Amino acid sequence: MLIGFVVIYLLFSIGIGVYASTRVHNARDFVVAGRNLPLPVVTATVFATWFGAETVLGISATFVKEGLSGVVADPFGASLCLIIAGLFFAGRLYRMNLLTIGDYYRARYSRTVELIMTICIMISYLGWVSAQVTALGLVFNLVSGGAIAQTSGMVIGTAIVLGYTMFGGMWSVALLDFVQMTVIMSAMLLIAVLVGGNAGGVSHVISHAHDSGRLQLFPHGGYEVWIPFVGAALTMMLGSIPQQDVFQRMTSARDEKTAVRGSVLGGVLYFGFAFVPMFLAYSATLIDPEVFGKLIETDSQMVLPNLILQHTPLIAQVLFFGALLSAIMSTASATLLAPSVMFTENILKHFALKHMSDSQMLRTMRIIVVTFGCIVLAFALNSNASIFKMVENAYKITLVGAFVPLAFGLYWKRASNQGALLSIALGLISWLLMEKFYTGTIWPPQLVGLLLSAAGMLIGSLLPNLMHRHHAAHAKA
Repeated sequence: MLIGFVVIYLLFSIGIGVYASTRVHNARDFVVAGRNLPLPVVTATVFATWFGAETVLGISATFVKEGLSGVVADPFGASLCLIIAGLFFAGRLYRMNLLTIGDYYRARYSRTVELIMTICIMISYLGWVSAQVTALGLVFNLVSGGAIAQTSGMVIGTAIVLGYTMFGGMWSVALLDFVQMTVIMSAMLLIAVLVGGNAGGVSHVISHAHDSGRLQLFPHGGYEVWIPFVGAALTMMLGSIPQQDVFQRMTSARDEKTAVRGSVLGGVLYFGFAFVPMFLAYSATLIDPEVFGKLIETDSQMVLPNLILQHTPLIAQVLFFGALLSAIMSTASATLLAPSVMFTENILKHFALKHMSDSQMLRTMRIIVVTFGCIVLAFALNSNASIFKMVENAYKITLVGAFVPLAFGLYWKRASNQGALLSIALGLISWLLMEKFYTGTIWPPQLVGLLLSAAGMLIGSLLPNLMHRHHAAHAKA
């Protein structure tokens, strides 16, 4: 019965994706939905940027084990990322009328910076999309009662997402996000009421979590605990801003005000709803402490799915797994589309196939979507990392390499190409060296990389001017 409802829901989603494909007539429609999306759809698609497998399964599992301090990266950092992106980046980037975030680095700096940034951003998507693929396999395994192996479920899920993403592009992503956000919100709230009642009521769950120390966000101690805490928060808060999927969602809006408001509203909604899976997972430990206590120690990602399967009626199970599939598919489709578009626009078009027509570019993008999907599937099948860690690690490379050139380029007129190149070099090299040799220190490698990236931008942009002035003064003397 459960798998039957899930199949119906999947067919419905595919139908929306097929309908969306009728609105794709050129590359701009495929990448940014023709820049025609209204505020409700922009808000929904921004919300769906982060509300995926890691929110429902990863964050909830981490919260039960470590409390709020363990999830500072997501949802705190992730939601602030969307709000900051909306307030300080959406308007300026929207006015530039670009197709990809890689185009910004070329327009502001050079083709070299564009190429390096495109590769870094594409690499960051491996972990992010792999987390969604892993979760798809998990869901198919659960709803089929084990009849579908997790690896088979990963293949099936990837094929479905690839199908509607390849044909519908950003139109498909946006329309599905709007429908899926409605499913997610209504389902999660209804299940929270059911499960909260079984656990003794909402106030009882919250007070129990407070008494156990799970609601303690800020760490106790000196700099030795605060530095790692800040590093974890900044990873997604700033590292996720120079991302193609965030950029696409903002620049798909019908006007600049819609881009700004949609991003901020999406971030606020995400912050609020990310607490619902945490509430559900913690409720599980009160409903059946022995069973779920053991599960937390062995495979904490399974706490929430098992709670739904064992302690809720069929309608709640249908709603939960429908909402979970909605969250995963909306995130997976956008994060498959983003790197594929960047590879076509910022590498193939400018460095390999310079004279592509619009129809050739659209066809190439679709081929690359399928290719990247296969690469991600292979990566996910061979990865042992948790869903939460896959996502948290995904944005370290963009934090240390891409954020500073983006922010300084928009807000500092003296930011130069030399500054951007030195910023990228110092950020990436220091981060990689720290990851390899100094992971035992209190300094998170990505925080060191961010600081040296900023230093590189300042030195690289200011030093040539100072030297030029010195030589000019010397020559005049």
